[in-house]
Amino acid sequence: MDIGLLGALNVRENGVSIAPTAPKPRQLLALLALRADQVVSVPTLVEEVWAGTPPRSARTTLQTYVLQLRELIATALREGAAPGQADARSAKDVLTTLPGGYLLVAQGGRSDIREFERLSEQGCRAMDDGNFAGASGILRRALDLWTGPPFADVPTGVHLGMEARRLEESRLCALDLRIEADLRLGRHRELLAELTVLTSRYRSHENLHAQFMLALYRSGRRGEALLVYQQLRTHLVRDLGLEPSARLCRLQQSILTATAENPGTPPHHDDDLAAPAPGGGLTRVP
Repeated sequence: MDIGLLGALNVRENGVSIAPTAPKPRQLLALLALRADQVVSVPTLVEEVWAGTPPRSARTTLQTYVLQLRELIATALREGAAPGQADARSAKDVLTTLPGGYLLVAQGGRSDIREFERLSEQGCRAMDDGNFAGASGILRRALDLWTGPPFADVPTGVHLGMEARRLEESRLCALDLRIEADLRLGRHRELLAELTVLTSRYRSHENLHAQFMLALYRSGRRGEALLVYQQLRTHLVRDLGLEPSARLCRLQQSILTATAENPGTPPHHDDDLAAPAPGGGLTRVP
């Protein structure tokens, strides 16, 4: 079974979609697919589908939705079987009823969420080992698995909603780390367009703003780097009542000092803010 949840719902058995069109059965399938190869309890499914206010017929209706999913699975097993051969499994083998709940059997198939998490962990280890080129490539592959927000075309209740927020945070962490790897490889100019969009979208994210400031500074755009700091500070103070972190203040001060002391010197001559040499040495960020 191939499971795609990082974007529109895409669950396939033998290459054939088993995603229903009705909203609540889609929501049920999304939660079962999210927890593939794990038993999902009936109370959890009811809470997800009916948002804490289930009708009296909730369990009966849930069974009806399960039967609808099994019909789709049975069709996929027939249509996806090799010519002249029947799939030995039944729909009940794929979507199993167990005491207290249901289990969707993925049989070692592909899950984009599990692949994203595996690649993200690999990328983190590569960064820890100082393999910035490897980390950048691995994290790009992880991020390329995303085709949109998690469960983009599925109604989300408490469980899917909480998982969507967790996944978005994981994606942002992987993106942050991939940009850090690219900065350490001296790709500051290539990052400018991307960071322009990201800092507009995440207006309170200090690390993205710090990365944008560093990329601008290394590209010879010192005034714009300082303007990014001012815009972030204005937003934090006005909307949240917070000052920028000490790290960001130190970065701003380093840029100010380097600009004041060496107004005619190219940015890459500054010790603390220097771009790495070819080959990707460590970046000394103040």
